[in-house]
Amino acid sequence: MAKNLVYDIHDKPKFGNLIIFAIQQLLAILAATIAVPTIIGLPTQIPAAILGAGVGTLVYQLFTKFRSPVFLGSSFAFLSSLGVALAYGYYGILLGSLVAGLVYVVIALIVKLIGTDWVNKLMPPVIIGPTVTIIGLSLAGSAMGDIVKANADSVNGGYNLVGLVCGVVTFLTVIICSTQKKYTMPKLIPFILGIIAGYAVASVFTVIGLVANIEYLQIINWEPVVKNFVNEEGAFQGIKAFFSLPKISIVEAIKEVVTGTLSQEIIDATPIKDAVTDEVIGSYAKIIDIGGAVEVVVAFLPVALVVFAEHIADHKNLSTIIDRDLIKDPGLSRTLLGDGVGSMMGTAFGICPNTTYGESVGCVAITKNASVITITTTAFMCILLSFFSPLMAVLQTIPSCVMGGVCLTLYGFIAVSGLKMFKDLDLNENKNLFVVSAILIAGIGGLSIQIPYALAENGAVAKTIQVTSIATALILGIITNAVLTKVEGKKKEK
Repeated sequence: MAKNLVYDIHDKPKFGNLIIFAIQQLLAILAATIAVPTIIGLPTQIPAAILGAGVGTLVYQLFTKFRSPVFLGSSFAFLSSLGVALAYGYYGILLGSLVAGLVYVVIALIVKLIGTDWVNKLMPPVIIGPTVTIIGLSLAGSAMGDIVKANADSVNGGYNLVGLVCGVVTFLTVIICSTQKKYTMPKLIPFILGIIAGYAVASVFTVIGLVANIEYLQIINWEPVVKNFVNEEGAFQGIKAFFSLPKISIVEAIKEVVTGTLSQEIIDATPIKDAVTDEVIGSYAKIIDIGGAVEVVVAFLPVALVVFAEHIADHKNLSTIIDRDLIKDPGLSRTLLGDGVGSMMGTAFGICPNTTYGESVGCVAITKNASVITITTTAFMCILLSFFSPLMAVLQTIPSCVMGGVCLTLYGFIAVSGLKMFKDLDLNENKNLFVVSAILIAGIGGLSIQIPYALAENGAVAKTIQVTSIATALILGIITNAVLTKVEGKKKEK
């Protein structure tokens, strides 16, 4: 067994414990997984996103021979790309996902042919360390924004001090459970206990707020649960109150082609409304022509090439946590194939491309549970629960502030995992200092690459594809390292 792990990769917890651990993984990845469909204007697709995450993770585990304990969920890297694809309906999203997945497949084949030595040369610890740190730090703003929000409060610009109290209770519960030495179980399920504690406190404030008619104290919005059981007329929903079929992308795409019109939720999506008017929106529901296909490909291709580097960073980070080199076993070619094909399948059943999740890695790091069967069980659980509408409704009621308290620990562990890689770096050496500083400053500062691909009639840039700040910082670090390595080589020659 790897050092400090309670459960190693191939360990099998008892059934009861396994279910609890899987629920914890589900809660850890929940906020980010459901955030993507919400951000792109498709909140009705939350069940599909959870279904797609489960399917994508199972595919990933099959390709990696169940040797890599990480979960796949909705990728934030493709947000701007999805905004472009939405203009062409569900089949635009499917085309974009196919492009992104094929990039991973092609790179996997190249790795299979020439090996992985070039990976360590391209991205040594001096690059991977600060990049992993940036992944954690870049999420800090999201976590701290959530920790002061209440699901039911719309006043005071979204800031809620009571919400902060609930978030801090969640945070303190997680860290106390993780660090206490008397009981074993709390150390393995700190997130579940943290969410329960935060939700309980939030419920007390909410009840008081409802009774006293004080909106500021109404931290939880239980409306999704109510709507799940009764419709707008107050009638019982029937079987839909317990089971409902997620809107699977490939099925919805076929419907759009058959009917010749976009789905209503696509029409209502913000990116669509910003791009076209309702009068011409029907023209986008036809089979994509060459121009449209090129537009989608251009939107997804460069992002997929860069996210590949983040894939390596995630797996190197996880390798240090579980004390196994995942780049060698199961191998980078297998993890890339699993990620690529898993992303394509996840989109077909869900709504957006998937990627390996830092939240999942953080959960493994904190709980010391690297059991792959836990990840696999979580995937099956996501698939089943996506059809179980009451639970989907309850999950939507978890306050943002409570999830913010959980993410405070998860994102912090990701950042610290990157800092741990600094221990073998000599930062007194100018080369290392410049590479690390370039990545940190570019990443924290939010530097991004925006690639223009369409011009307006007046010559101004009309549309751009944005490469995330993490990916941009990574690219800058690779270039900086390559240039300084070349300079060092010339000095040695002299």
